Amino acid sequence: MSSVKVDKKIKDKKIEDKKIEDKKIENKKIKEINIGTKTKLVLGAQHVLAMFGATVLVPALTNMNPSLALITAGIGTLVFHLCTKGIVPVFLGSSFAFIGALQMVLKTMGVAAVKGGVICAGLVYLLMALLVKIYGAEKIKSFFPPVVTGPIIMVIGLRLSPVAINMAMYQNGVFSGRNFFVASIVVISMIIISIMKHSFFRLVPILISVIIGYLVSLFFGMVDLKAITSANWVGLSGEAIGILKTVPTFSLTAILAIAPIALVTFIEHIGDITTNGAVVNKNFFEEPGVHRTLIGDGLATSIAGLLGGPSNTTYGENTGVLAVTKIYDPSVLRIAAVYAIVLGFLGKFGVMLQTIPAPVMGGISIILFGMIAAIGVRILVEAQLDFSNSRNLLIAALIFVLGIAVNEIGVWKTVSLSGLSIAAVVGIVLNKILPQDK
Repeated sequence: MSSVKVDKKIKDKKIEDKKIEDKKIENKKIKEINIGTKTKLVLGAQHVLAMFGATVLVPALTNMNPSLALITAGIGTLVFHLCTKGIVPVFLGSSFAFIGALQMVLKTMGVAAVKGGVICAGLVYLLMALLVKIYGAEKIKSFFPPVVTGPIIMVIGLRLSPVAINMAMYQNGVFSGRNFFVASIVVISMIIISIMKHSFFRLVPILISVIIGYLVSLFFGMVDLKAITSANWVGLSGEAIGILKTVPTFSLTAILAIAPIALVTFIEHIGDITTNGAVVNKNFFEEPGVHRTLIGDGLATSIAGLLGGPSNTTYGENTGVLAVTKIYDPSVLRIAAVYAIVLGFLGKFGVMLQTIPAPVMGGISIILFGMIAAIGVRILVEAQLDFSNSRNLLIAALIFVLGIAVNEIGVWKTVSLSGLSIAAVVGIVLNKILPQDK
């Protein structure tokens, strides 16, 4: 066969492939155009289900208010869409990376200090957005390679693991067989749901497992139903109103404990936007630009801090729903945001969330905190890091020991640094000053 004929066949094949791809894109556009309002409302409810369990779990674990978490997640999502020209189909919910810092600051310094710390975490996002705009995403990412981010994420999960065990198995410092049984039911439920094939339930394992655990707890009389019956149907609880009225205080200790974690979640944000763009077949790094998505995340987090909610982050759960439904219309995510705000203002619903027993949360946390640590392991594996290399070994070793063993260290008068912050700084600095093994 002559080379001319071969070239013609290759050219014809490319033309045919291009036609097929154009047809797929056209079909996708037609599908998006033909989505009716009723369908959008249903799809919005589905996105609420996907984000719900994780979003309310963070305030439940940190003793923050779940109603405010829902409201700030909804407001934050709308702000994000405003900043990103309404073209990025993302939902923002409570971030797990901040759990340990929020717990510590809330317990030792109060809600006003938590507010100030979360507001500053949002400002860190805005700073990163400015740096990305000036220097480009790749230049900034060079400060946070897998050898730094992987171990730090592992430390976040491992530091929280004792909290999960305490909630699941102990009551007032004494082992409780009843608590252990309830937590075991929750863990088993989550495992079974997570491995179910071709089921929508796989997208909401936390939510379903919490419901099962709640029902089992009701059977054992572990739920305070009086608090639910005495609550108003509509409106915020007295606690939520009190948090809203609390003026933020900007304690340097609280800021240093909470805000630096945004440097880690910055990398998570880059990954989430990349994944979201791959699912919907669009390059959001070019349009609207990752600096805009960072601005949206930063403003959403600062607003959450101002109102008393936990730090926000982009949610992979909702990207999973996009992948399943093949409906990428960003307005569906905005409908979900409105649903979240409405749910936050349902008084009885908010109080019911606060009555979820500790062993139910403990059972979920055992898997969840372990998964956070496992994500750190996955980052190291996917990067194919060589730990026979002394440089990699030293960086990871110091991050592990400092991040896990150090609770906090006083640096000046009443100012102290958490072990996680110290580990992050040491890891970032060592990555830049230690010579590469050629």
